[in-house]
Amino acid sequence: MSTLAPRRRDLSAARAAGLTGKYAILIGFSVFSLFPLVWMWLAALRSSSEVYASPFSLPSHFDFGNIVKAWTVGRFSAYFLNSVIITVPTVVGVVAISALSGYGIARFRFRLRRAAFYTLLLGLMVPFQSVMIPLYYQLRDMSLLGTYWAFILPATALGLPFGTFLMQSYFAGIPTELAEAARIDGGGEFRVFWSIMLPLAGPALGSLTVFQFVWTWNAFLMPLLYMQSEALRPIPLGMMFFQGRYTQDVSLIAAAVTIATVPVIVMYLIFQRQFVRGLTAGAVK
Repeated sequence: MSTLAPRRRDLSAARAAGLTGKYAILIGFSVFSLFPLVWMWLAALRSSSEVYASPFSLPSHFDFGNIVKAWTVGRFSAYFLNSVIITVPTVVGVVAISALSGYGIARFRFRLRRAAFYTLLLGLMVPFQSVMIPLYYQLRDMSLLGTYWAFILPATALGLPFGTFLMQSYFAGIPTELAEAARIDGGGEFRVFWSIMLPLAGPALGSLTVFQFVWTWNAFLMPLLYMQSEALRPIPLGMMFFQGRYTQDVSLIAAAVTIATVPVIVMYLIFQRQFVRGLTAGAVK
């Protein structure tokens, strides 16, 4: 008994030291990752002269004039609205269609099921740059160039391969006994999907929503090619022209970047639990 107690204390001390080291490393990486964002937010609340004079000091007072100027004079209010108009339908369309197609491929047995699935997955290997010119002429022939639909329809189609793959993998891991029990209770196929399977797929839906939102919100090349009108510019395009006009005004550019990044951060904070659960699903059996 006299020798066990010191050994236990040594083990406890070693475990505490190991945990302390792990948390110290994680905190260090967190600080390293968050520092650029925090610096950008602080720079947006300072004047350019203050930033040039002391780049890493705290602001003497918080000035929201840069954000107001970027929102009004820089036309980020219009850019923001355009980004919302093209992002919301695209994300909703990709998530809804991917959930239906992923469930159908995972749960139903029909001829050419695997062929259809693998054909759809070929879209993951086709870069947008290889189809952007034929797509341009197709959208022109459909009289969609210079409209919001010139982005929404192609972006939804390009997001379906990854979305279907993610949802199919998640639905395939859900026990079939749950669906069978619902059918025995008299539930139809759509009822089983809507009331049983879709709520269980919340983590995958959250992950897909975050991924698609970030990809769509940050899209640059497709709006540049198909939405050339100044009135239709989303935030990435507006940022390019804004930065070219106010190159020397660091605080104003930081304010514009802050406006552009806030929706992405808010979206991640809303879906962070589902996002993490969706990424770790299947890691541990």
